[in-house]
Amino acid sequence: MLFQRRFRPVIGLDITTSSIKLIELTRSGDSYRVESYAAEPAPPSAINEKAIVDAQAVGEAVRRAVKRAGARSRECAVAVSGDAAITKVIQMPRNLRASELESQVEMQADQYIPFPMEEVSFDFEVIGPSEKDPDMLDVLLVATRSENVEQRQAAVQAAGLTARIVDVEAFALENACRLLTHQMPDGGMGRSIAVIDFGASSTTFSVLRDTKVAYTRDFAFGGQQLTEEIMRTYGLSMEEAGRAKKEGGLPANYQSEVLDPFIDDMCQQVSRSLQFYLAAGAGRVQPEQLLICGGCANIPGVADVIASRVGIPAERGDPLGQMKISTRALAQGVKKDATALLTACGLALRSFD
Repeated sequence: MLFQRRFRPVIGLDITTSSIKLIELTRSGDSYRVESYAAEPAPPSAINEKAIVDAQAVGEAVRRAVKRAGARSRECAVAVSGDAAITKVIQMPRNLRASELESQVEMQADQYIPFPMEEVSFDFEVIGPSEKDPDMLDVLLVATRSENVEQRQAAVQAAGLTARIVDVEAFALENACRLLTHQMPDGGMGRSIAVIDFGASSTTFSVLRDTKVAYTRDFAFGGQQLTEEIMRTYGLSMEEAGRAKKEGGLPANYQSEVLDPFIDDMCQQVSRSLQFYLAAGAGRVQPEQLLICGGCANIPGVADVIASRVGIPAERGDPLGQMKISTRALAQGVKKDATALLTACGLALRSFD
């Protein structure tokens, strides 16, 4: 379920507490093209800490996004949050046939999953020969409560779509990092690069070595905190505050009283994440570059401020920087939202696995 793949295009559908973003990609050779894009606000109270509590309401929002985007595919890839998934690398004998491997993984899975197996959706993928023992294979086991999968299936079905792939956000994010290599020195090869994806309510800090994720950490922090501070300071509704944050028109003291303290918090979160990374293993050194992603990356000058505070070159991440873009997607503002589309792009890239 979690790794099921198809060679036909699927919509990358990123469902979060604040918004629903979809993107549809096609590929020609090594080049990608954005065919369609749309974003919709998440229905109020329909998603609680990334758990879908009102599948019908979410489905209606997805349906509106699909219609506005003009998306052609009726199949999509969605993701469960990293904290709702269990991932474990296990070892299996190398001489097992594919059918034997599947049954052996299923037999051993309950050793690593702290829920009754009848309540769990799980899948696995062979990584390759084990470095510890050449007679064994490293196998990635991934599992989540079935209700997490079923919530997303129900929501997309309510929108008239089929959830062809159910992934994990962390894997989708890693998949999308290949779209950032055009911004990395030497295309990221032989380099250590940190990617910080600021979401609405949570942020993912990842360090890539040779373009592969070597370390990742999720923590509760995001752009919603800025929206809530705008609400409190100026007596606005959540919707009004979100619109003002994007479009401007706030009082003159907004920069000094609200935005600058939030940027200070962003810098502290990046600095703390770097400290956690350096303390997590011997021989680690500071990344050579920071790529700032997510909606917060669109705050004017924020990458420069972070760079000056932590002492590492930083720039706004742009996963669409090397892509062609259809006029339909341009009209929907996909370039403006590009830095917030890592997860959606990573899911859409599953079309080509």
